[in-house]
Parts: sequence; structure tokens; C-alpha cells
Amino acid sequence: MRHDQEYASIPNAIRRAADRFGDAPAIVDGPLRWSFRELGEQMAQAVRAVIALGIGHGDRVGLCAANSAEWIVTALGIQGAGGIVVPLNTRFKPAELAYVLRASGAKALFAGDFLGSDYIGELRRTEPDLPALRTTVSLHTERGSADLAWPDFLSAGTAVAESEAHASIDLLTPDRVCDIMFTSGTTGHPKGVMLTHGQSLRLYGWLGQAYTYDRSDISLIIPPFFHCFGSKAGWLTSLLYGVTVVPMPVFDARRTLELISEEKVTVLTGPPTLFQDLINHPDRPRYDLTSLRFAMTGATTIPEPLIHAMRDELSFDIVMSAYGLTEASALVTTTRVGDNARTVARTTGWAVPDVEVRIVDTDGRELPTGQPGEVTVRGYTVTRGYWGNREATAAAVGRDGWLHTGDVGCLDPEGNLSIIDRIKDMYICGGFNVYPAEVERLLQTCESVEQASVVSVPDPRLGEVGCVFVVPRPGHRLTEEQVITWARGSMANFKVPRHVRFVDQLPRNASHKVLKHQLRAEFTAG
Repeated sequence: MRHDQEYASIPNAIRRAADRFGDAPAIVDGPLRWSFRELGEQMAQAVRAVIALGIGHGDRVGLCAANSAEWIVTALGIQGAGGIVVPLNTRFKPAELAYVLRASGAKALFAGDFLGSDYIGELRRTEPDLPALRTTVSLHTERGSADLAWPDFLSAGTAVAESEAHASIDLLTPDRVCDIMFTSGTTGHPKGVMLTHGQSLRLYGWLGQAYTYDRSDISLIIPPFFHCFGSKAGWLTSLLYGVTVVPMPVFDARRTLELISEEKVTVLTGPPTLFQDLINHPDRPRYDLTSLRFAMTGATTIPEPLIHAMRDELSFDIVMSAYGLTEASALVTTTRVGDNARTVARTTGWAVPDVEVRIVDTDGRELPTGQPGEVTVRGYTVTRGYWGNREATAAAVGRDGWLHTGDVGCLDPEGNLSIIDRIKDMYICGGFNVYPAEVERLLQTCESVEQASVVSVPDPRLGEVGCVFVVPRPGHRLTEEQVITWARGSMANFKVPRHVRFVDQLPRNASHKVLKHQLRAEFTAG
């Protein structure tokens, strides 16, 4: 049975999980420990409170907070009342938050403090022009700059009958939009990707089964909830299968090791850097990590030695890789249980069931196996469009339903997809196309290199050349000449970076993506 057909909506799926799993632990968030039954009760209370705020069918509501139990309950409450969640990046500055709230027409904003940020207070001081925004709610016990504190918000819900909350959930259908995920906006303003209840349940219901989740698992969720990696592949997939969710507000390697040991975590997902940091932590041997069994990571470059180290040093039985983008519900391909380390490291696996992947040239013609081109995707996972932006929707999704991802990739004879790079990151050196992600993958096979990120910089003779920013492996000393000499022996000359910069860490956003525009600016400033 497909989960979209069985449950119809995300809140109803959680309501059914409360019936199925009862007193089993659902969420562990510091001292807070909710069973599935208690989570169902908290959700119903939140739905009542959201209805009391005047939020109804199709209303958009902003949600800006670190990973927490309250984030989950707030999202379920908004959706259960018929509203649409607009998750907000916790690293956004007031102008960026205001743009998303204004573009989505958000009627309310729920916010919590993150790394000292007072989102509501800063918005009121610097961005007063938000005509649609009527109410602000703090996810904390103190109201602060908000109109309502969390306890007062919930108390207001007592004016709404519980039966009305359940009736509201009963009205939800699979084709209803459940959230609008605004893209990171690395090239211009962010665009709001519309995703539905049905898409989310069908895709991530399948994923939990493919990833062998069951009610004995405990999942530590570090990717931020404002991204599908943290929300859909994180807490939603887990709760569908009776898995206990342990949300982590911000990644800290030592605290992660502590939680794994204390809570007997079995499932851990995140970018490759997360696992590398755990492996390299000097105190790792002090912690019992034997409970770990399943890991999923995703990136264009995953060093094969890291896959082996995750199994040997971190005790994982299963290590998977995957590829996706928000416009395709954040999951397009994934490796399968039993795939070897080479497949996991060098590919992102096969397309998920009922989703097609095709590699095309600049004219949209399908390319043969093994030849790189743009990755296009078609199937039920593709977004219903960008909120309020028909022009951008038409540019991204053709009339034939194929989504143009902007990623360069190729398919092997078995159907495994390898992501080579972003089209916009490719540069031309002396007439040859260079894909930075390919160069990064090769550089990370150098035993002295921990991390590497390549950006294009101007060159008077060749047009563009590569500059690599290198984080050396702990205990290793490197020079610019050593890196370039190693690269010359490992890749074609046009791919060899002409400049090397050494850094302690690469700048990343909250989703752990490297901020390459900052690296280019650093090179220019230097």
C-alpha cells in the first residue's frame, strides 16, 4: 500500500502512528520525552491553537527555529489546520527572512532563538513592511518580541473543540500543498518550491522501507528541519516507521558522540563532513558507538576511504548515498542495501520507483550511457511549481514534465547516476570544460587532504583556472607546490588548479553546502 493512499496527509499519518505505536518513544529532545500517543495529543492541541489564530485552508505560515520537538509539533499543527508551512533558514538575516515572508504572503510567524538571534525582534526593527503578517509566536516559554509565548499560544487552542481539529485533518487530501520550501537563493532571490502531502508520504514512506527502518531504531537528526533532508528524510520518515527521533539543534562533534552513546542511536544522516568530523574527533574512542547501524550521506564528492572508515571506525553496518533537489522532493536517486563502497562513493544509485532520470545535452537531446550532460527528472516527486512564479516554473519544468535540475551527471550501464557538478560551477580552462566537483573528488584521494573546494578565477592566458581551498588532514603539513605537483600526477593538466589556499575550515551554510561565493571573494581580496 502506498503511504499517500493509506494516510492522505502528514498529520493523519502521525495520528495513525500514535494509534499503532502507542507508548513507544517518539521524540527525545533533552529532558522532553514524548511517546507516539503523547505526540498525537500534542499535535491535536497545536491544530486547535493554530485554528484559534485564524489560520485556515491555504494560509502560509513561516517557521524559523532550530531542530526541536516544538518545530515538529508546530509544523503538524499548521498543516493539520489546513495551512502551508514555510520553513525559514535559521542562518537568514532579517532582509532575507522578510523577502520569503513577503513573497509567500505568510500570515503568521513562529520563531525560536538560534545562536542568539531574535528573529522577530530584528524583523520588527528593520523590516516593518510585511502587510500579510498578523501574528508572531515564540516557541519558548517567554514571549520576548513575539505577540504570544508558546504556552499562551497552546492555551488559546482550548477555545476550539478537539473534534474540530480532527475534522480539519480529515479534510486534507494528498494533492494539498503541505509546505513551500524556499531554495537557498545562491543565484538571485530564493524561489518557493511547492510540495504536497501525497508526494511527501509516497516518497518517504518508500524510503523508510528501502532503508530498513523499524520501531527498534533511534534516529539522531542533525540536518536542519528547514530542509527536506532534515524534515522529510529525517523526522517524517522516522515517525512513519515508529523510529524514535532525537533532534539536534546545531552540529557539535563531541555532543553528537555523547548522544549516540547515551541514547543508543542507530540511524545517522548528514553530509560527508559530519562523519569525517566524528572519525577525526580525538575523544571518539571514549564513546560507545556500537549501536550505530545505518548511515545515509549525500554529496557530489564522497571519498571511498570515508565509506570504509564509517564502517570500520563508526560501526555502521549499512552506508548509503543519495541525490536529490528540493524541486524533486529532495530525493531522486539512492544506492541500495548491499551496494559496495565503490558504488556508494562514486554514484548516487538508481532512480526511486516511478521516477525517471534522463541525461540531456544543451538542446534537450538524450545522451548515451556514460556521457555527461544535464540531469533531468520526471515523475510524481516533481514540484507543482514555484509559488507565485509561473515564469520560473515554466523555465524549470517543461510541458512534457521533465524537470531541469541544473546538475551535470551521467548514468552507468547499471543505471546508477553520478553527479559531476552544477552547470553554473563548470568553467572553461583553455577551451576545456572543468567540473570542480570532479577535481575535488580526485584531490580528496590525496592522503594529506581532508577537504577541498575548487572555484574558478580569472586568468589572462587561459580565461579561467581553478583555485583550490584545502583543509589539510590533521597532522599533515602541505605546501602549494606539493598540492599542485600531486594534482599534475593525478589528473589532466587543464584540471590542475593553478592556485592553492590553505584554510582551517570551509565556509558552509546551515545545510553544510560550501559557500563558494565567499571563497571567490576571499581569493579576490587576497
